[in-house]
Amino acid sequence: MELLYFAVAFACGFSVYQLKLPPLIGFLMAGFVLNLLGHKTTDLLTQLADLGVTLLLFSIGLKLRVGNLIKPQVWAPASMHIITSTAFFASLLLMLGAMSLPLFTDLDWQSALLVGFAFSFSSTVFAVKVLEERGEMASLHGKISIGILVMQDIFAVIFLAVSTGKVPNIWALALLVVLPLVRPVMFWVLSRSKHGELLPLFGFFFALVAGYHAFEFAGLKGDLGALIMGMIFAPHKKAGELSKSLLNVKDILLVGFFLNIGLNATITLDALLIAILLVIVLPIKVSLYYLFTNMFKLRSRTSLLSAFTLTNYSEFGLIVCAVASASGAVAPDWLAVVAIAVSITFVIASPLNKRSNEIYVKLEPWLLKFESQDRLEEELPVNLTDTKIVIFGMGRIGTGAYETIQASFPDTVAGVDIKPEVVEKHVSRGRRVLTADATDPDFWQRVNHSEVEMVMLAMPKHMQNIYALEQLKASGYNGQVTAIANYPDQQKELEEMGVNSTYNFYLEAGSGFAEHVKEKLFT
Repeated sequence: MELLYFAVAFACGFSVYQLKLPPLIGFLMAGFVLNLLGHKTTDLLTQLADLGVTLLLFSIGLKLRVGNLIKPQVWAPASMHIITSTAFFASLLLMLGAMSLPLFTDLDWQSALLVGFAFSFSSTVFAVKVLEERGEMASLHGKISIGILVMQDIFAVIFLAVSTGKVPNIWALALLVVLPLVRPVMFWVLSRSKHGELLPLFGFFFALVAGYHAFEFAGLKGDLGALIMGMIFAPHKKAGELSKSLLNVKDILLVGFFLNIGLNATITLDALLIAILLVIVLPIKVSLYYLFTNMFKLRSRTSLLSAFTLTNYSEFGLIVCAVASASGAVAPDWLAVVAIAVSITFVIASPLNKRSNEIYVKLEPWLLKFESQDRLEEELPVNLTDTKIVIFGMGRIGTGAYETIQASFPDTVAGVDIKPEVVEKHVSRGRRVLTADATDPDFWQRVNHSEVEMVMLAMPKHMQNIYALEQLKASGYNGQVTAIANYPDQQKELEEMGVNSTYNFYLEAGSGFAEHVKEKLFT
């Protein structure tokens, strides 16, 4: 049966992808189609979905720094939003109950607060998928969004502990003592796991056994254990490689998660109408995200893209409603309402995030009126004076290009990267590298590139290079542009957009290696 479900998911995902929409919309559609045909979820599919979410949280932890959570622009908007939006949704539900609408009439103020709390959350799974597809996990708005979602997860753990009566036991204290002590040993094991099949197996063990089950045994939420375990490994130099080794497995398992949402919904006309009504008021929730983040010196674009990333209801709402339903606080029909609302918001938010930069450009004149004049260090203007060549993306390819050019033409090249920690590493080694987001329209307005003769696009995600190229052309740049690509169809797309030359990393790496050997042999 599960094979049939995944086959339908592939068919729907493939069809949707041809329309240039994210495949996850197709996976959701597959769940609803199977539901309408009389199919329901299975224990195996549920277990696969749970594994996918656990690995996802472990992967988030690998990219997360504790310092990001304690920044005011993260914990303050997260706390303000969850309190305000819970109050808003609870008030709305009680008001609709006073109008004698179905389902709402059964809610008192306590149950309305529970349902309002469920709708105040945004989906971690969806946000991470969108950010990964766009290559924006390391962007400032990506880190703000993930930080807010992690704060929401902390609120979730507190809620589950209170509502289910599940409190940490003595083993939780043991975890606090043992984990810091064994951290050096864990780092040593990760280093010795090298690059083969042991590396993803290492991730599975520490996410699902040492993380999830150890925390469950200690009376804590297992998913929180996977997240914290990932955060423990985040400073390790192999954290990025470990995350990549889990990527494909995690994505396949998350297909089960999206299928489950549609398969678990009991669709009735009342549930559908109420879900649509709650989707209509979603812009208010999104506006609150924008307002609260904008209060903490973030630029309008950063606040808007963070809000767009969080433009959805969360699968956690299903957990809240399930707990509330089990205790008799709300009717079981609310589970269907939440499932349908979550699905609809996923469908809406996917194209919205895909066109977020275009939307920002149109709204920019109005949004700038509310922007703070102060700037965070990450969003200060970028200086490219006396620079002839600029390399966007200072990973392995960008760094190699920088070193080669610097050797032949000293002091004419500069690198730009989105990750502050990467920039800090390069600066410490004497390279001229700046922190900026090349896909940010504001970046190109703040930069004077009149002296730049060549731009090299070496960012790891193809769509990052596409967005940067669009902004570069819109800014009036007339110099040479070269870009990397992984596949011939990507090269063709870049060349059709006006790139002077493209470098296929996979095809040309061999020729570069051969040239290197020839140089060693004949010199």
